[in-house]
Amino acid sequence: MLGGMEEVTGLAAGVPYLVVPPFGTPSPDTPVVLAWHLLDAPRSETAFAAALPMRGLDAWRVYLGLPLSGRRGLSMNEVMNRSRMDVVANLYEPIAFGAVAEFPGAFGALRSEFGIGDGPLGLLGGSLGAAVAQLVLLEHEVNASAVVLVNPLIRLTDAIVAGGRAFGFDYAWTDAARATAARMDFVRRSAEYDAVGQPPVHIVVGKDDDDFRASAQDLYHALAHRYDDSTRCAITQIDGMGHALAEEPGIEPAPQTPHAAQVDEFVVAWFGDHLNSSDHPIRKD
Repeated sequence: MLGGMEEVTGLAAGVPYLVVPPFGTPSPDTPVVLAWHLLDAPRSETAFAAALPMRGLDAWRVYLGLPLSGRRGLSMNEVMNRSRMDVVANLYEPIAFGAVAEFPGAFGALRSEFGIGDGPLGLLGGSLGAAVAQLVLLEHEVNASAVVLVNPLIRLTDAIVAGGRAFGFDYAWTDAARATAARMDFVRRSAEYDAVGQPPVHIVVGKDDDDFRASAQDLYHALAHRYDDSTRCAITQIDGMGHALAEEPGIEPAPQTPHAAQVDEFVVAWFGDHLNSSDHPIRKD
């Protein structure tokens, strides 16, 4: 049970999911939030739902699993082997771009199965899941009404540098890898937010997330300078919070940490302010 509601898990077009229905009988314009997890803990759709349950939202809450992780995860040996051969081509690209490619089929299947309508749409992602949320926003016609990015991967190069430092290797960049990094450089792509209607974006980042915090700040400044209404773009830094949002191993649901609880409050507040259906307020305090 999540937030007193009965959650449903399964596969949609091969993609693992956890769905939490709205509080009452859904209508065609009931809002929906789509969420993608981290590769760090919580690293599955069910663990992400436990970390950020969004209990205060009267909305469909849909948590999607990423390729090669969670229920579809690789062994640590396989992860290391793939990383040594080419971490971009063998891990980041198939996970991120694979999630984007499988999104339309998975969401379409979920809408059909659960009767999810065309209500306001929110996108939520953590770390690499935040990159997926942005790729879906910029590359699919989803008409998102609000976005929350948590400890987001804003530049792929940040993850490569952090991984090289942690595991003691220097990555040999190829032209193909540089093209992948360009597609996953959201500061460089910040002008594309104009084309998708400048949806309200809230970036939530840990002050101790040293590998990703600077690029998160760069994206905030890039968007704040572009947006017609700068109040539709916000950044919050949480004292003492690093990159992970759950305790290891991070695959199964675990008790919510104090930092995750803080993040959850900001997520609920942002979506509560910006995902409004025509017949009732979304936020339930």
